[in-house]
Amino acid sequence: MHPVIENIYQQTKKNPKKIILVDQGNDQRIEEAVQHIKKEAVAQLILVNQNYIKSNPQLIENLTQELYQLRKEKGLNLEQAQQLIKDPLYLATMMLYKQHADGMVAGAQNTTADTLIPALKIIKNKEDQELISTFSLISTDNPQLGHQGLFIFSDCGLNIAPNPKELAEIAIQSAHSFQELTNEKAKVAMLSYSTVGSSTGQSVNDVKLATQLAQEKDPSILIEGEIQADAAIIPEVALRKNPTSKLKGEANVLIFPDLNSGNIAYKLVERIAGAQAFGPLTQGIKQPVNDLSRGCNSQDIVTTVAITSLQAQKPNAN
Repeated sequence: MHPVIENIYQQTKKNPKKIILVDQGNDQRIEEAVQHIKKEAVAQLILVNQNYIKSNPQLIENLTQELYQLRKEKGLNLEQAQQLIKDPLYLATMMLYKQHADGMVAGAQNTTADTLIPALKIIKNKEDQELISTFSLISTDNPQLGHQGLFIFSDCGLNIAPNPKELAEIAIQSAHSFQELTNEKAKVAMLSYSTVGSSTGQSVNDVKLATQLAQEKDPSILIEGEIQADAAIIPEVALRKNPTSKLKGEANVLIFPDLNSGNIAYKLVERIAGAQAFGPLTQGIKQPVNDLSRGCNSQDIVTTVAITSLQAQKPNAN
């Protein structure tokens, strides 16, 4: 286990938060994870599934009315609210909204869209954040790369084609998420197929502008772009392609120009390089709602719950 992840476990044990884990039923990975979470005490776990729904009729009735009142102006009627609240994803989201819990983890049996759409509708972004984005925490076996082998990849799960302003916001959020989880300085690379003008195109121009906007909005962040992935993480390549590089091939936060590239990259790194990938994890949201890959194992679930508990300890981060 990476030292940063071990430290996350230790921090959450000091003040474990109430975290909902959504279970759609008959999943051995979740059963194993529940036992590990109880043993590790990284969170006060609330397992929301069909049995939970059947056992809490008064809560269901109350949250049905809350959901109806919340979304009726958007066209939701009471009958639709009654049906939605029977979905563990919507029930968990409403429980989080009404502060019955501090965070939520789902997705082992659901798509990212199914997991995050209720949160986008109900929890929404923080008042000082222009959007919600996601990141994946990537742990590799090569301590020479990133921060002792650890990276943040973003956005890998939500924003399909961010414009320069949105991409700048994703970069700032990701830098803050890295610092929140690691207590280390974020070194942000705005990735492209070009390094400081080696190629041209609209995507290159967008990444350049996003870099400029991020620097202007948060001058404290060490950020560089546009830059190719090898020049971002390999010092010798950085020296060859851009001798004046600020990152010097030591980037630990990689910002992808679109969802296609980010999602493809993190899954390839996970499967080909054998890296551990946690997430997509949300940032810029009022309360933490984190997704699991449907290919996750039980340890991935435990770690994601621990990360969520840590995020809940730091509500003003991101």
